[in-house]
Amino acid sequence: MMNCLQSWPEPVVRVQSLAASGIQAIPERYVKPPSHRPLSNSDFSLPQEVNIPVIDFQNVFSNDQRLREEALRCIYRACSEWGFFQVVNHGVSHELMKGVREIWREFFNLPVEVKQEYANSPATYEGYGSRLGVEKGASLDWSDYFFLHYMPVALRNQNKWPATPASCRELVAEYGREVVKLGGKLMKAFSMNLGLEEDFLLDAFGGEENVGACLRVNYYPKCPQPDLTLGLSPHSDPGGMTILLPDENVAGLQVRRKDSWVTVKPAPNAFIINIGDQIQVLSNAIYQSVEHRVIVNSNKDRVSLAFFYNPKSDLLIEPSKELVTVDRPALYPPMTFDEYRLYIRTKGPCGKKQVESLKSPSPCNEC
Repeated sequence: MMNCLQSWPEPVVRVQSLAASGIQAIPERYVKPPSHRPLSNSDFSLPQEVNIPVIDFQNVFSNDQRLREEALRCIYRACSEWGFFQVVNHGVSHELMKGVREIWREFFNLPVEVKQEYANSPATYEGYGSRLGVEKGASLDWSDYFFLHYMPVALRNQNKWPATPASCRELVAEYGREVVKLGGKLMKAFSMNLGLEEDFLLDAFGGEENVGACLRVNYYPKCPQPDLTLGLSPHSDPGGMTILLPDENVAGLQVRRKDSWVTVKPAPNAFIINIGDQIQVLSNAIYQSVEHRVIVNSNKDRVSLAFFYNPKSDLLIEPSKELVTVDRPALYPPMTFDEYRLYIRTKGPCGKKQVESLKSPSPCNEC
């Protein structure tokens, strides 16, 4: 399987260049089957006022016990019922959030030949990319991205980060530091809500020096036929959790809620947090990773920053012994994150097929 991850199966097309070329119809490769399109008949839209929970994160560490317990209860409900929530008052500077988003917008607006110097391969996905998965002829999503490693430090190579704009590397390093800190605090809250020691989940990830952390900056260009395609196909995140800095002006993220897709309305200066498959496994499915997708539009492009907070890649991840009982046996076999993420790196985004397939002896062979 690793051999097929050395190079892309066909020439990579930059979606931003396609969009800028003035085409009126999108190429067939980007057209989704009717049932997968944003407004297909199988979607029953929930009322507009429905949104994922918004949590005042500073209350988790309040001296006021009532505020603290209420905030932890809200996080527990969000993790078990939604798989998604937003946090405000999270401790990351609003100026830093705005600055890092703007610097990446500048990067994507550079000439394509400058960005092309950072072109990636499926071996590590590091760099400037335009597809996930290596299946020849696969359906493609309407987006480009830049992917980089932040943790562990041994994998951090700033020479692979953009040298232009000039302050990009410095800002990314500062942003990574702050978001890793926020990730550690969230992990404590998740652990306490499961009735575990507060460092339990972080230790299961290998401890704060060994966690895996990487950043994928998503660029969703304007699209002449947004009703036929998606910026990112439905999937659950394979890692531990994702800390998303959304575009502040344009909504696009949709979360599956029962049989509907809820368009997330970002709260001002909030991060959107979602549970990944690894935390679903460690919690023995008390916490849920949830399918999500991204829609695009014809009027505005979008930039978002997805910061993935993952286990050390060679550690076995399995349901926590404390959460396994006679009535609730272990639902998943032990597996390293390295083994687990090969699936999405080969097949691309695939709904929740991967984590659900682990519950049964038959593997998921099709996508």
